[in-house]
Amino acid sequence: MNALSFLAALLLTFPNFQASPQASAPISTTSTQAVTLLAQSVAALTGKATLSDVTLTGTARHIAGSDDETGTVTYKAISGANRLDLSLSGGARSETANSTANPPAGSWSGPDGISHPMALHNLTNQAGISPAFTLAALTSTQNFVVVLVRQETKNGHSVYHLSASQQFPQMAPKTATLEQHLTQLDVFLDASTLLPVALDFSTHPDNDAGLDIPVELLFSDYRAVAGAQVPFHIQKFLNNSLILDLQFQTATLNSGLSAASFSL
Repeated sequence: MNALSFLAALLLTFPNFQASPQASAPISTTSTQAVTLLAQSVAALTGKATLSDVTLTGTARHIAGSDDETGTVTYKAISGANRLDLSLSGGARSETANSTANPPAGSWSGPDGISHPMALHNLTNQAGISPAFTLAALTSTQNFVVVLVRQETKNGHSVYHLSASQQFPQMAPKTATLEQHLTQLDVFLDASTLLPVALDFSTHPDNDAGLDIPVELLFSDYRAVAGAQVPFHIQKFLNNSLILDLQFQTATLNSGLSAASFSL
């Protein structure tokens, strides 16, 4: 079976599966206002803390077609790498990704415990369920550009809608356009707090980097932890269907996680 990730692959069994492109077109010129909003959001997320790693634990609901499982979740992240471990009524599921490796690497496993590699084109996007690391990467990764699309309403919140993608000037134009599209990320910041409300991006089948499957992460229930703001409720939608609902009970920052924590 081709692996998008263990979450994405399950949707491909749905009879009504339809892929659709990102709403925002690729961009090429950074907006000063967008960069300022992005920096202010990172500051709101981290406060005065220097964030090196995060560990979250709580309860999980995983939905795939007629399967609707519950259990527990442990999520770990450092800058550029993350790991999600689910212990569910139907068995254990794990996923890890490390974009700092050369080349980037990732894998997933299901209840059978067999590890499957992720396609390289699904490891180029900076999005993860730790928004502080995701947004910080946009400000630090070379050749990322970001623009303010508009102020709008998202899930009942007044938000600033930002769109970001990475440029690849050293590549041939056709390849650069594809790589830029693969890194595209739409960020929605609460207009009052500047905390992320949602991240929108695309995942892709292993054998087709040009086919977009929309993904949305929703963040809520922000709580102060060691000076930082951490979302304790995170939902993941794939092709507009809820596939993962996480409610965290504990959050630990700066515990000294190493790269060894992000291998299956």
